[in-house]
Amino acid sequence: MSQGHPRDPRKAQFWRDHLRRWQGSGLTIRAYCQHHHLAEASFYGWRRTLAQRQIATPPTPEAPPVTFVPVHVQPEPAAGVLELVFTSGRRLRIPPGTELMHLQAVVAVLEETPC
Repeated sequence: MSQGHPRDPRKAQFWRDHLRRWQGSGLTIRAYCQHHHLAEASFYGWRRTLAQRQIATPPTPEAPPVTFVPVHVQPEPAAGVLELVFTSGRRLRIPPGTELMHLQAVVAVLEETPC
């Protein structure tokens, strides 16, 4: 089993970054290493090590896409609201401060009107 490089996350990230930059540079490994003052043998060693680690680590499954579900929020009746339920099934919510005269008129109409 190959020794590889010790698992120092900072070093691994350093070399991952250089490998990514090298791939986009269009340079040979030798030219890239000379330009960035890197040891060519270290470059090859880390390239091999990181490739082996990637193969040894199974890919993590992607999370399913996030979707939004429509929600219909119904407000709670305000405190102190009186709700009358008529035998016809009609409901009347009466807020505090409703004038008695208006309430009597509405109730009379609801009792007379068939459902």
